[in-house]
Amino acid sequence: MRVPFRLADRPYLLLSLTSLFWAGNLVLGRFAAGEIPPLLLGFLRWLGASLFILPFVWKDLRKEWPAIRTNLPILALFSATGIAGYNALAYTALNHTEALNSLLIQSTGPLFIAVWCYALWGDRLTLRQLGGILTSLTGVVVIICRGDLVHLTNLSLNGGDLLVVLSLLVYGCYAAFLRKRPRMSHLSFLAATILGGAALLAPFAAYEFLQGARMHVMPATLGVVLYVALLPSLIAYLMFTRGVELIGANRASPFFHLMPVFGSVIAILFLGETPQLFHAIGFALVLSGVFVATTAKAPAPAEPLH
Repeated sequence: MRVPFRLADRPYLLLSLTSLFWAGNLVLGRFAAGEIPPLLLGFLRWLGASLFILPFVWKDLRKEWPAIRTNLPILALFSATGIAGYNALAYTALNHTEALNSLLIQSTGPLFIAVWCYALWGDRLTLRQLGGILTSLTGVVVIICRGDLVHLTNLSLNGGDLLVVLSLLVYGCYAAFLRKRPRMSHLSFLAATILGGAALLAPFAAYEFLQGARMHVMPATLGVVLYVALLPSLIAYLMFTRGVELIGANRASPFFHLMPVFGSVIAILFLGETPQLFHAIGFALVLSGVFVATTAKAPAPAEPLH
């Protein structure tokens, strides 16, 4: 029987949901600043994700152990960049910068991915892709500035902003390297990389603890840990990996611009903010840019490592 709808074959829906879950991660990460030490939050996120996934993938991991052992160096690279490095930098940044700064800098993520794709594989952005990225970036700026560019002149850059830039640089490397994902199941790949990421974060979280940093244990912080361990980790990373596999990193990267869009919607729905004209203009620009960039012809994907 033919299945009329398969989520795994819908890259644009997969990448849109990924941005939604990651927007929630950014909002909650900022909410948790001061309540959960950043390195501990990163460790708990991936430890929790590991505990969620292991019962479902343990047999597959044993079966695919030869592939894991053969590709251990590149799996370690994925763990160090997309899991440990990005999260350590991003969560630490949210303790030292304003949400406005972070959202604005995060919206440049597609450009970092494009630079890595060019540096590693020689991929060039087409004029259509570049135009789409710049159009959606304009929409992001409109939303963040609430329709008034004066807000940009009032931004004060600090060390936290630099950490956001470094986190995007690290994640851009992860996204660009996804075309070299070892030939193994998506679940096994994700399990192997998040286990590696949790292991890499463990000593840094321990050092943070020894320095006196403590988590304030209460329902709200436990809810944050549960959310970040499940939706933006397991679910979103599976969706992002599959989306990049289907349409390539350069065409997938404009979906980063949906994060501040979803962030604004979350603020409207749950924080009582009032929808305004600049929201509609920004949303229209972002969605137009994503449409333009993702309908460009993608380069032929490289063969995965064996």
